Amino acid sequence: MTAAAPAIRVDGIEKSFADLPVLRGVSFDVAKGSVFALLGANGAGKTTLVRILATLSRADAGSAQVAGLDVRTQAAEVRDAISLTGQFAAVDEVLTGRENLMLVARLRHVGDPKGVADALLARFSLSDAADRRSGTYSGGMRRRLDIAMSLIGDPPVIFLDEPTTGLDPHARQEVWGVVEELSSGGTTVLLTTQYLDEAERLADRIAILGDGKIIAEGTLGELKRLFPPAKVEYVEKQPSLEDIFLAITGRPQSAPTDADKEAA
Repeated sequence: MTAAAPAIRVDGIEKSFADLPVLRGVSFDVAKGSVFALLGANGAGKTTLVRILATLSRADAGSAQVAGLDVRTQAAEVRDAISLTGQFAAVDEVLTGRENLMLVARLRHVGDPKGVADALLARFSLSDAADRRSGTYSGGMRRRLDIAMSLIGDPPVIFLDEPTTGLDPHARQEVWGVVEELSSGGTTVLLTTQYLDEAERLADRIAILGDGKIIAEGTLGELKRLFPPAKVEYVEKQPSLEDIFLAITGRPQSAPTDADKEAA
């Protein structure tokens, strides 16, 4: 049986800015319907690689295919097959949540913009805030709206470039839930992050980018096997600060905050 073609294939990608090499022969495949995390510190080249895959920048060398399409020679077709969500939510804060979604639907020539908007608002638990200006939304709500906008037209591949940067623990949990839902629905997600717990929670496979190269790649279990066996000790597990914060301030995701009530 022939193996299914990957949703994303990156082969020897190189990119420099002036005399500064940023990517030095990056290669990896992403299976269809999986979540692939590209992990690296600030400045490691994660965003540069995503921009190349999204046809917003050209590689100096190497090749890449997204959804079976060459990013250099079939750029327009690639853009039709993908969606890109950057580090900061790209919503229009003057428009309501519904208006933001309807605007994108019209720009993408999708039929029944209002019906599409209402379905996505319901899917992302934003129906109660549909007619509020998105400028009144919390950080997590804006990010959920941003991702909902990226799904209009049902792109098979989504790039999420550090989607939880600047979000509080509650909002991070909301975004993680969205990514898990996308994956369960068959969407391929390439996620860039510098947060180790985010990659551990979400990714089917993880690639670590350092010095412009992939220095390790595999499932979490495969990466763990790269290290010597852990010494077994019996210790009392203490909660992390994030565990404490969420336990103290935790509330049902659908429950509005006081700020939400005032803004409504």
